[in-house]
Formats: sequence, structure tokens, C-alpha cells
Amino acid sequence: MIEKTRGIVLHTLRYGDAKVIATLFTETRGAVSFAVRVPHTRRSALQNVLLAPLSMLELDMDYQESARLQKLVDVHVDEPFRSLPYHPMKQTIALFLGEFLYYALREEEPNPDLFVYLRNSLLWLDERDEGYANFPLTFLIRLSRFLGVWPDTEEAQAGLLEQEKALVPVMLRMDFATMHLFRFSREQRARMLQVLNDYYRNHVPHFPELRSMAILREVLS
Repeated sequence: MIEKTRGIVLHTLRYGDAKVIATLFTETRGAVSFAVRVPHTRRSALQNVLLAPLSMLELDMDYQESARLQKLVDVHVDEPFRSLPYHPMKQTIALFLGEFLYYALREEEPNPDLFVYLRNSLLWLDERDEGYANFPLTFLIRLSRFLGVWPDTEEAQAGLLEQEKALVPVMLRMDFATMHLFRFSREQRARMLQVLNDYYRNHVPHFPELRSMAILREVLS
């Protein structure tokens, strides 16, 4: 039976010459991986949609509970981005978030509230022309509520140097409306990203060091 849903691209892997394995976080099924054949006649357009980090799609899928890879029947852009795929700084943020969310959500069950949070956050970033340097920090902090791992101040400060501990309550106060008011040095922002990454590694099974972390630190400096 064909099921309609919406999804956000978390990870893609080329498989052979004409297939892509794409992992999406869907509104109705949580994390789902698809084996997608990309015909030569449609390759450019379909690959551009499927391979762009955090693309938001409308899907028709033939979902089978027992299948490891699902069949994608049809796909369309749900909400086209204005700037996220084209702006260098936003591109880097998207690459980082795509890698982060792939590991954080790859076993996540359906969670419509989480899907709405992801979608609205990405649209918020796409619409901003300035004042979003703290977006990755704020996004990851707020994400922890949906995953049930919201940190308390004492736990998040564990293992930090004394001069770093003061950053934790600051991070916990930030939201999208106020993040532009918080000013950090390059070193502070990089350290806070590392603290958050380490925190997730301690609370999410099999969460690795992220390859995109170093690039993001440079861009946000």
C-alpha cells in the first residue's frame, strides 16, 4: 500500500552506477532508508533533490515493516530552500547537521513533534541573512529535549575547566529568538560545539566523532 509522508534527507550513499541509498527522517515512520534507482534520463534532477543535505521532501513510499530498505515510489520537493544550499556558511552548517542528525536519529521511532522542530528550524535558518552564527549550538541544545537527554548544568559542566563552566548556563539559555545577542570568541564557540558533541556521544549509542566538526569550527570562527 502506498503511503504518503514528508521527509528530511539525513544521509545518502551512492550504490553502483544507478542507485542511491538515502536515509530520511520521516514524519510518520521516523528514520527510514530507501534504495532509489536513478534513471539516466532523470539523474541530474533526482540526484540534486536526494543528495542535497537536509532537503525537505514529499514522498510516496511502498512501506514494508520487514524491509531494511524501503521503496520510494515518487518524490517531490516539500519546501524549496532560498539560501541554505547556496550560501557557503549555511552549506557547511547543513553538512554538519546532516551528519549529526544521521547518527542521532538513525534508530529514532516516529516523532511528529521532532519532525516539526527539524523542519521549522531549517526554514528559520534558510530565511535569515545574518545573526545565525550560534544556530548550531542552539539547534543541538533544543534538540536534546526531543531526544530525552536535556542536560542539567552540573552534568554538562563535568570535565570542563573552571573558565569553561560558565559557558554552560549561557548555552542553556539560548533560543532562536535571542541567539544573536550572545557574543562568543572563536575559541569559546568551538569549545561549546565540542562540549555538545561529547555530551551526545555519552548519551546516544554508537555516536562517533563527526568529520564535519572541524570544518564547522573554522567557518563559525
